[in-house]
Amino acid sequence: MNTRQIIAAGVSFALLVATAASAHMQDVDPAMGMVTGPKTGTYIAFGHDIARVAKEDGLTVNVYASEGSTDNIQRITSKEKVGLAIVQSDVLGFLRRSHNASSLNTARKLRLVAPFYNEEVHILARNDIRSLADLAGRRVVVGAAGSGSMITAVNIFSILNITPSKLYEIDPPRGVVAVLNDEADAMVFVGGKPVKMFKNMEELAGIRQGPNVGKLAQVHFVPIDDPRLLKEYKPATITGGDYNYVAQDIPTVAVTSLLVSYDYTMKNGEYYHHQCRNMAKLAHALQSHLEELKATGHPKWKEVDLNAEVGIWKRDTCSARVLSPSCTTTAAAPAPVREDKDNALGKDLIGVIRGTSSR
Repeated sequence: MNTRQIIAAGVSFALLVATAASAHMQDVDPAMGMVTGPKTGTYIAFGHDIARVAKEDGLTVNVYASEGSTDNIQRITSKEKVGLAIVQSDVLGFLRRSHNASSLNTARKLRLVAPFYNEEVHILARNDIRSLADLAGRRVVVGAAGSGSMITAVNIFSILNITPSKLYEIDPPRGVVAVLNDEADAMVFVGGKPVKMFKNMEELAGIRQGPNVGKLAQVHFVPIDDPRLLKEYKPATITGGDYNYVAQDIPTVAVTSLLVSYDYTMKNGEYYHHQCRNMAKLAHALQSHLEELKATGHPKWKEVDLNAEVGIWKRDTCSARVLSPSCTTTAAAPAPVREDKDNALGKDLIGVIRGTSSR
């Protein structure tokens, strides 16, 4: 499988997006809809925080759980009445890189409202993998289909022209265990550090007997320092303060979680004008209540700079009338190889990574 084949395989995702990319409902609704993420995640917590301060300013925002960035993109361009979504910043490059006309059309309909917080890219790998280039021809865990980690993995591989031999669709804790057990060569995971499952690996250092002795010493985080990635990602660092088994600072990159919207200036009509006015109200609520959000909202609000630049994203015209428009302003998904086997994944090791071990 070469890089062109990987990109071509992503057309199926592009077509899923395209089937929903037609008109929004035309009836005017005083409320706005926002799709976020899983019910227990940071994205939905941010959504509820935004809805709370928007309500104080007279705007109703209905917050919906979702399966993540790709689900959000499908829904924001569908007939479902949602105009807002929280996504990873590299989803735009992911869509553009599909070479599918409908996917490119979807990308043109998305606009940046506000950047939120950074999420670092972690590539956990066997010790013989010393660089990103070493992932060519190897077995790589990318997470669930359509997940943020899969988007980032495929995006990076396409930018750098890296073709793994297999892309495993395994949930993150089992992906970590697959790498520790040498059943996969590496895994890609995106999350704000310190990530709990990688933090839980510190427990492995204290194991003195049994099958898991020495496994922590056989893996490491791969440095990510290729300048070609900096057009779409921010530089970041993984340190010993994040995970105590990291001996020296490791360069990596980070995606930014974003609040994005459908571009309501693309069409005329009362519905679009009304929603554009709502976007301005929402922007005002974010700006005027930012200090309140930092004090009483999710802890990640403390990292938010509403005027930070985010690579290739265009600012939403409606909300930029309120927020400072300092920002300017997609690798398509391969077909991952399903790997659902638990037979070689020791339950004790799974317990450590999930944080449910009784040790």
